[in-house]
Amino acid sequence: MRSINDYKAVDPEELAKPDGRLEVLVACVRENPIMLAEHMNLSTSAIICNQCQEISFEEFTRKGRRIRAYNFAEKGVGLNRNNALMRAVCEFALFSDDDIIYDDDYEEKVLREFDRNPKADILMFNVSAVESRRTYENIRHKRVRWYNYGRYPTYSMCVRTESIRKANVYFSLLFGGGAKYSNGEDTLFIHDCLKKGMKIYGVPVNIGHEDRRGDGGPDSTWFTGYNEKFFYDRGVLYKYLYGAMKKPFAALFLLRHRKQMCTSIKPLEAYRLMKKGMSEG
Repeated sequence: MRSINDYKAVDPEELAKPDGRLEVLVACVRENPIMLAEHMNLSTSAIICNQCQEISFEEFTRKGRRIRAYNFAEKGVGLNRNNALMRAVCEFALFSDDDIIYDDDYEEKVLREFDRNPKADILMFNVSAVESRRTYENIRHKRVRWYNYGRYPTYSMCVRTESIRKANVYFSLLFGGGAKYSNGEDTLFIHDCLKKGMKIYGVPVNIGHEDRRGDGGPDSTWFTGYNEKFFYDRGVLYKYLYGAMKKPFAALFLLRHRKQMCTSIKPLEAYRLMKKGMSEG
């Protein structure tokens, strides 16, 4: 593995050459890149970004495709995803987490759907999740708009790299695992894409499944339970997302998820915490 002092030995022109049309951008923490690529069944180009590590870089191939692996000392999933997105060179970038296992033909499926949807800037694919994390399922081809965009996780999303660059959209550094506020960087990203007029569609195509290797929570590395901080941070997020409509959306959120999330903290107390986040965030 190369250290940071060896970056100058890497040919920048070689790094800028796309290897195929699709590149998977993996956010992870303290993973072995070679073992992770094997576990995820990666068969396309990929960029693996590790957090909380001594800074280094390595490059290897799997199934004939180039995989670049970067270690960074800082933490924060938004920053991690941005590190990968800034280095993406292929036509399409598929966001991923380290617990996603892809189908053997995921590349074919993704490229086929983009070829069928030439006006789409972003496509949301089905990735089978464990019951506690299941928030969506595309059962038909549909446009993603303001009233339904909040259901989609980052790992469902594949973007046209050029479209994202032109829109100048990146992930928030305030929200998500390892950041000041514990969740919501994915929803904010989609929010900003819609705000820039990007065309987003959900497609009923499954490209992989989730393999929970952690504690089974929403984020096995950072998640600490549906506690006071979770609801407070959610209130801050809703202030950014919904403006004057933040309180009705907060009430609807708690109504939908009360059985799962409001076992130790009752719904009315959770709502009070969300309102506190809205006012102080």
